Amino acid sequence: MVNGYKPVSLQEAIEIRAAEKVIPYAGGTDLMVQNKKDAVYLFLNDIEELKQITDDGEYIRIGAAVTFTQALDSDLVPPLMKEAVSKIAAPAIRNAGTFGGNIGNGSDKADSVLAGFALDGRVRLVSAQGERVIPFDDFCIRRGVTDIKDDELIAEILLPKEKCALPYYYQKVGGRNALAISRVALAGVYDVKDGAVRYLSLTVIGEGKFTRYRDVEAELIGKSVAEIKANADEYAKLFTDRMTFTRGRVSAEYRRTVVGNLIRDYLMTL
Repeated sequence: MVNGYKPVSLQEAIEIRAAEKVIPYAGGTDLMVQNKKDAVYLFLNDIEELKQITDDGEYIRIGAAVTFTQALDSDLVPPLMKEAVSKIAAPAIRNAGTFGGNIGNGSDKADSVLAGFALDGRVRLVSAQGERVIPFDDFCIRRGVTDIKDDELIAEILLPKEKCALPYYYQKVGGRNALAISRVALAGVYDVKDGAVRYLSLTVIGEGKFTRYRDVEAELIGKSVAEIKANADEYAKLFTDRMTFTRGRVSAEYRRTVVGNLIRDYLMTL
């Protein structure tokens, strides 16, 4: 029985993916500990096309097999994404772990996904039928569930350059200072001109899913920074009232309180 394939080109990987029931991976930092019986793997780490970070003028494009360490060493990757992935596990994990795996895993605590949501990122999916480029909002359906078809591979993450250039906010709260999975985290980018907010994004870890409350974000657009700061508690509550928090190692009440505090802090830094 064949238990794995090692394609050296994206086209070869696509053909295998279309013909065989395989589990794609590159770093395997999450996958290998699962020890799935009789699984057949598609190892993508030898495909140079998936290991590139490029700038096409509109997007910063991060290949699915780019490691977190590679991203941290790149001048192209935006500061928000760098700060988020710098908090992932330990150096050994960051040396092997990849963006495609972090996104494709479907975790509701994936640090690169948090930053991708805040930056209005997109996911490029490829198959023998062609390709799809879809927003993070559509790709991440809920915990453990993504919009990837059985014959598709994650090829790239696309981050709009205009959003990458904006000031950002990022805070992660874990059980310790290092090697911690997020209990709660918040990421956002914003644009302020002439004392008023022109753009603002906000997404959190703690709900059991990733989402953007764009209608609430829109309520802040056009308001003065002074007004937002004066009413930061009220505006933070607009967000938390829409959120449904999950219980895990900490209570839902804890998550709601901490997220509210982080949103208020974010608004006070505008």
